[in-house]
Amino acid sequence: MFEAVLRGATDPEIEGVEVVRRPALTVAPVDVLEADGYLLGTPANLGYMSGALKHAFDTVYYQALDTTRGRPFGLYLHGNEGTEGAVRAIDAITTGLGWVKAAEHVVVSGKPSKADLEQCWELGGTIAAQLMV
Repeated sequence: MFEAVLRGATDPEIEGVEVVRRPALTVAPVDVLEADGYLLGTPANLGYMSGALKHAFDTVYYQALDTTRGRPFGLYLHGNEGTEGAVRAIDAITTGLGWVKAAEHVVVSGKPSKADLEQCWELGGTIAAQLMV
């Protein structure tokens, strides 16, 4: 799913957008402050987002709170069941940050299908296209 989102975000038709990738455990406040938009990806573990993504939010939340308001984000999430809690938690955090849901979330249960991967590609492309200068 990550690779499909990345291919969409880096499509050659999208110009003037630099895509920077960071593993959730290495995200620092400066990464979030310097970005114009966000593509968030996580597995749903036990009905919640990954501990790594939660750690990233915990690390950057207060530094990003007022500065990043209004920035677009997209979410792709994979789980086997119980993804609702992860989506609900991420929606609550991004709402608190004032980020704008710029595309429908891609939530996949079980093995991702070709259609799921196409939705991931569209998600990446949609968010990146909104940031074109």
